[in-house]
Amino acid sequence: MQLKTLLSSAAVTSVDGAQERDITSLAYDSRRVQPGGLFFALKGEKVDGAQYVAQAVERGAEAVVSEQGQLRARATNVVVPDARAAMADMAASFYRHPSRQLKVAGVTGTNGKTTTAFLIKHLCDEALRRCGLIGTVRYEVGDRILPATRTTPESLDVQDLLWQMYSAGCKTAAMEVSSHALSQGRVRGVEFDLGVFTNLTQDHLDYHGSMDEYFEAKVRLFTQIAAQEHKKGRAVVNLDDRFGNILASRLRGELPLITYGLGVHADFRASNVRTDFQGTSYQLDALGRSYLVRLPLIGTFNVYNSLAAIAAAQAMGADVRSSVLALAKARTVPGRLESVTGQRQFRVFVDYAHTDDALFNVIRACRELQPGRIIVVFGCGGDRDRAKRPLMGAVVDQYADHAIVTSDNPRSEDPQAIMADITAGMRRGRHEVIADRREAIFKAIAMAQPRDIVLIAGKGHENYQQVGDTALPFDDVLVAKSALEGKHVEL
Repeated sequence: MQLKTLLSSAAVTSVDGAQERDITSLAYDSRRVQPGGLFFALKGEKVDGAQYVAQAVERGAEAVVSEQGQLRARATNVVVPDARAAMADMAASFYRHPSRQLKVAGVTGTNGKTTTAFLIKHLCDEALRRCGLIGTVRYEVGDRILPATRTTPESLDVQDLLWQMYSAGCKTAAMEVSSHALSQGRVRGVEFDLGVFTNLTQDHLDYHGSMDEYFEAKVRLFTQIAAQEHKKGRAVVNLDDRFGNILASRLRGELPLITYGLGVHADFRASNVRTDFQGTSYQLDALGRSYLVRLPLIGTFNVYNSLAAIAAAQAMGADVRSSVLALAKARTVPGRLESVTGQRQFRVFVDYAHTDDALFNVIRACRELQPGRIIVVFGCGGDRDRAKRPLMGAVVDQYADHAIVTSDNPRSEDPQAIMADITAGMRRGRHEVIADRREAIFKAIAMAQPRDIVLIAGKGHENYQQVGDTALPFDDVLVAKSALEGKHVEL
């Protein structure tokens, strides 16, 4: 594609150099620049891409886009007011706006994004509308499964993935949309058919500063949908959530609104919820009809996730009855209340819960199974929202029978300091502190008795532990299996 064509799709301050250049690839990492490429010098939290312009040009970049101008004789220098916005706009143009060719569902909220996106994909696949996936656990493009670099990747990667999905024959796409992504414009240029709002509880305040700012970041998904030119999108909102109620009120008159929840005013309503070790069942009332839903996932929070998925799939063209039948075949999402099998008379679950609300919900789901005791192993990530640590400690202290506070992903922080922040919220004295996560898991499983539940929370699907700048191999599921088998495992 000609450089001048790409430049016409974005706000540009100045251009120094030829515009009749053939651009064959895009990159924001200088190490991935190829001959004929266009390099975006983005300013990140830790690294300024302007430092790598020379390297990008040496690797064959035909042009460089930056906010300050980098004079290089061999490349056209493009100065823009906002490099991230320019990258999003040019990437959408370069990949020929793939979201216009797909039905795209964006899922945002604090908890439930991953499971809801997985369920939407499952329902769309079952309705013979092959669905792509972008999310925390992995990316799925046709028959290919790719490792996820982050919940919502950079805008260039998003457009590339959507284009690959369309090229692979996908008709639909489900993607998690994080608050960071919305604040940084990573889904700019994506045209959504609908946005799903799951809930909002305290998280990421180290980045957003306040719950109001965090909420407004989520709202951006829906204001973007309302402003789209080529699609008339819809909103699917959890009416039982306090912030969902506020969002629904704001969106009325702006977007077609579909609501879900357990309350009588929801468009997709669940009642008569029953849970056991095989899963959950409930009565669904929607569009004037009633259905019996059998879901092989445990917990009331998964009722909400499945309601969101049914409503979203219906808005994307799948009929409700088919979705209800398909839900019976849904699979557990990796690291989301994932059962770790073993020849024991107690159960072990691994879950990604890393906020106080998520911990409350997953412990409540375990309590619904009527166990003897609930033993929780958990910690908090370093270099993240410190204010939630004592809140998480308080929830586990109140609702678990015993807790082992351990290390999560300490990053640059001292694990002992993180654990001290957690235990500041624990007043009942039914906990112990074991910094080594492997030792903590082994201790919890060793102390479990028949009918107990051991819940290992915080890392879920992750197969590493971030200590400083090093990602050490660590998988809660593998460690739990080795503890159940009484073996040491090399990770």
